[in-house]
Amino acid sequence: MTTPFGRRAMSLGMLVNQQLAETIEPGFTRNKWKLFRAVCEARPLLGVTDRALTVLDALLTFYPDDEITEARGLVVFPSNAQLSLRARGMTAATLRRHLAILIEAGLILRKDSPNGKRYARRSRAGEIREAFGFSLAPLLARATEIESLAAQVVADRELLRITRDRLTVCRRDVAKLIAAAFDEAVPGDWATILDMFRALVGRIPRVATIKTLAPILDEMEMLRSEIINLLEIRVKTQKIDGRESQIERHKQNSNLNYHFESEPRLEITRVAPLPNEPKPLSGRVGANQSSERGSRNDGVARGSLQSFPLGLVLQACPQIADYGPGGRIDNWRDLMAAAVVVRTMLGVSPTAYEQACVAMGRENAATVIACILERGGHINSAGGYLCDLTRRTERGEFAVGPMLMALARAGVHGRRLAG
Repeated sequence: MTTPFGRRAMSLGMLVNQQLAETIEPGFTRNKWKLFRAVCEARPLLGVTDRALTVLDALLTFYPDDEITEARGLVVFPSNAQLSLRARGMTAATLRRHLAILIEAGLILRKDSPNGKRYARRSRAGEIREAFGFSLAPLLARATEIESLAAQVVADRELLRITRDRLTVCRRDVAKLIAAAFDEAVPGDWATILDMFRALVGRIPRVATIKTLAPILDEMEMLRSEIINLLEIRVKTQKIDGRESQIERHKQNSNLNYHFESEPRLEITRVAPLPNEPKPLSGRVGANQSSERGSRNDGVARGSLQSFPLGLVLQACPQIADYGPGGRIDNWRDLMAAAVVVRTMLGVSPTAYEQACVAMGRENAATVIACILERGGHINSAGGYLCDLTRRTERGEFAVGPMLMALARAGVHGRRLAG
């Protein structure tokens, strides 16, 4: 054991390092450059800086062999000038500071001479009998520990890379699934789900670690599973409805221009007539009927099947808004998308709904579906009721306005009683 020269005080840490240096097993060796790379890998766990590693690299260059072994001595004794040159021109003050870091980290040990100089005593044959300087004994004694720490750092870095990749893929999946849900008008509170996704993305730090990314990845995967469940329910609902429509008893559609065997697309353009354009007659009007009866039916259709303001429809039928994209309806397209969802829920076949769209126009057919939903407790068969309204429309005996105004007045009266 040796104590520091000059004003440097002795500490218990120095005593522990000196005792550790005495535990080296006979014949134990390590390649100094492989051991140095292990120290570089384990640097975060050892608590040393990159400049301190530069000093350690310079010290190792003064060791004559590539293999560090106790039999050949473990003390290097370069002067400050030579050590500064091999440390890339580091100044003396910076050199002393980083030497102190290496000693405190337990990687090297001071072995001071009586006068504090660094030198070696040699025999007549030129062999080093005693040297004073910096001992590499703690580095060799902790070689197994350092290699274990380096392997742990490498494993953690690989785990961080895998976690980051999984989070990137999961983040991409969630973003595209939400976009698909909005595009397909899938029922659900997608606005809230989108806000949850944005909050999770905002929590991802710029400098990520396993501890910070793992909880975010777990929550992101849970969100993805929830979204997939909602979309799978939608897909299963469409498949079940398709099987029912194949075995359901319905009347043959005589209009050969329309053959819909699946859900009507939401992108179909508006087919309702313009205000000054005559409305075409239904396919049920035969060619042998008199022109006078056709003119009468056409006039009734123009007067009764006009499109009403969207605000009036939502005021009379507020329940339809829950089935719109994101739980709200902002335009006629949102209303028609919600009508398709409600039509499936009420058990109305695609053929019956498409016949209503042909007879009434898509806006009015969606309005009728909203009215049926609002009066759902008083209607036993929504599909039969819609078919009856379609037939009455084709005969010029049905108008959407009275049904809509009756629901609007009932809603206002109910709110007044509640207030």
